[in-house]
Amino acid sequence: MQNRIKVAVSKIVELILRCGDIDSRFNNPETMKKGVELHRKIQSVGGEFYKKEVSLKYEAEIFDIPIEIKGRADGIILNPDGSIIIDEIKTTILPLDQLYKQHSVHLGQGKCYAFMLMETFENPPEFISVQLTYMHQETEEIAKHIWHFSRLEIETFFNDLLSKYGIWLKFEYDHKIKRDLSIKELTFPFTFRKGQREFAAAVYRTISAEKKLYATAPTGIGKTLSTIFPTVKAMGENKVEKIFYLTAKTVTRVVAEEAVKLMTEKGLHFLSTTLRAKDKICQNEKRICSPEHCTNAKGHFDRINDALWELINNTFVISPNEITLYSQKHNVCPHELALDASLFCDLIVGDYNHVFDPSSYLRRFFMGYEKNDYVFLIDEAHNLADRVRDMYSVSLSKGAFSNTRKNINGKDILSKDIRKILRQINSYMLNIKKENEKSFACKNQDMNFKSMIEDYIVLANDWLKNNAQHEFFNEMLNLYFEVNMYMLISSLYDEHFTTLFEIGNDITITLFCLDPSQVITNSLSRGISTIMFSATLSPLGFYREILGGSEDDNLLSLPSPFDPSFLKINIEKNISTKFIHRESSYEPICKAIFAAVSQKKGNYFVFFPSYDYLNKVYSLFCEMYPDINTILQTNDMTEESREEFLNSFDENNTETLIGFTVLGGIFSEGIDLKGNRLIGSIIVGVGLPMINFRQDKIKEYFNEKNNQGFDFAYVFPGMNKVLQAAGRVIRTETDSGILLLIDSRFVTGKYKQMFPAHWTNIKTLPV
Repeated sequence: MQNRIKVAVSKIVELILRCGDIDSRFNNPETMKKGVELHRKIQSVGGEFYKKEVSLKYEAEIFDIPIEIKGRADGIILNPDGSIIIDEIKTTILPLDQLYKQHSVHLGQGKCYAFMLMETFENPPEFISVQLTYMHQETEEIAKHIWHFSRLEIETFFNDLLSKYGIWLKFEYDHKIKRDLSIKELTFPFTFRKGQREFAAAVYRTISAEKKLYATAPTGIGKTLSTIFPTVKAMGENKVEKIFYLTAKTVTRVVAEEAVKLMTEKGLHFLSTTLRAKDKICQNEKRICSPEHCTNAKGHFDRINDALWELINNTFVISPNEITLYSQKHNVCPHELALDASLFCDLIVGDYNHVFDPSSYLRRFFMGYEKNDYVFLIDEAHNLADRVRDMYSVSLSKGAFSNTRKNINGKDILSKDIRKILRQINSYMLNIKKENEKSFACKNQDMNFKSMIEDYIVLANDWLKNNAQHEFFNEMLNLYFEVNMYMLISSLYDEHFTTLFEIGNDITITLFCLDPSQVITNSLSRGISTIMFSATLSPLGFYREILGGSEDDNLLSLPSPFDPSFLKINIEKNISTKFIHRESSYEPICKAIFAAVSQKKGNYFVFFPSYDYLNKVYSLFCEMYPDINTILQTNDMTEESREEFLNSFDENNTETLIGFTVLGGIFSEGIDLKGNRLIGSIIVGVGLPMINFRQDKIKEYFNEKNNQGFDFAYVFPGMNKVLQAAGRVIRTETDSGILLLIDSRFVTGKYKQMFPAHWTNIKTLPV
């Protein structure tokens, strides 16, 4: 007998019954969180006959496909007179009548629960009622609407709904049968490279054991295919429901797309989609998701299913270009179309924020912390800790509040109230600045500040609803979202956070995530297995700890597949780049660079730890060696100027070209200059992040936690930048080149033990 396919009531109802416009101007995670709290509040006063959070299920067949429909009614009222009411609760920050306009989905959900409940009775009642309870989140005003249905009406509705859902279910069902059969026949599309089979096998074993793997796999192994292929194989054995391939850069997402295309060309029946940020895929100049501002938003849900059906039936590898094409054809929102398509896909390629960001993670997959048969493949994992730290840190400045107060100059009561609370916030922050000469931190939140922020949110919400045409509406809306983000992070605040009061020309209050390991762990707990990999995930123990791992998780370090003799490594030990020695280092560094590039004409990169250091050495180098061609990275480069910079590194250059760049910047990782396009990298310094207030707080935190504060805050992140920059030289098995490390610290034991195993061809200068 076939296994029953489990499907949620909400999935069926939202797919079939949705209609009308997109209007997400006031959607934010904090209102969603508050909605959950108000749900509980409404349920708590339901009375003795009110049963809350009632789980229901119903087994059926659609097109001979056995399914189990599951859901949970907010409330069921079993009155003494035998009458039954299904209570469906919704909360909003919009006027209650606007929420009522969307009632077809809400009522449909209630009617499904009504049918499912009736089926549990030996003698089902002839009539049942569905009540929609709407509550305004700020005023806590409640509106109730009730409908009375006969048993026949409910049965007719439910059967009609399942009939319409059937074509979507059959699509998924048939697709999975074809997919699993094709996976059984799928073979690795190439001859395994050195280390590639070992990596793929480790990935498969980790997924089968439902564990985590932290792997450092150098350039050339083929990490993308080595992770996707075994995960697809595990999917064909019913071990994986959905794959999420997450990365920090667009170029790496394209590599994942290409890997899937390659396997589909080999016969794999498979659906994947690549998600892009809303701001990047939206074609509108002003990205306001409301029917007044966007023709795609107006009536979007009336057209979306036609667009979605055509897309998933005609495309296997759904790229952003495909999404744009079908969204324009059907006049729907491309961002929403991509998200809907992801529900039917086997693999989703996206950014870290799709899983980790508390304000924008994929709620359709990760609502709550339920564990699903998901696998997370996290590329460039050395970037993840800093990215997640940024996601869970939020700042509010005095200047933002004072500027907004100046612009809200209406004479109405609401504008006056807004100005009053903004003035209070401004004065409070100004007093903090007056009382403290320098920045400081506090382990606890500032509850007085938080209280004023809460008052501001209530007033700002009302002002925004009544001033949509105001010239400063967008500025007010942006501040409203920033403040709501502050409240969201505030609700997650624990011992892994601190509050920073940063005092300069302005004062900024920041909820700062010191240690992202716990929020990473929480996010990954929604799946069964995670593969973290990078060419520079070293030292592995550090990354396992900072990325939320445990001693039970697997570690894997693979050797380079390339001949180590092709990379000649020199260490200039007599130059110190420590801050106190920098001014005296400029001329020796220039001489060391010239000596290195004089060995062979070609293209070189030089990496510096800061723009200031970069610019000073660059100016002196140009004076000392005016005949050498140079090009300089600036901190304001556009995409066009970046591309022009890289295009200068032509493999046919007959003279020497040196690109002066910054370590940890756009040219130190993620670029692929093969062959003679780059024959050498010169790295100045050990890459330590600039010593500053925030990094010092991280150092203090880890000193208390594991007595490795300086290493965790400075040494390990710095060395990762060095390894990334060094990795630009050898990109293929035929590449050769030099690597010059300039700093006396590179010959110390701490740094030498972090060198990759394939760094064997090392010479210390001067000889």
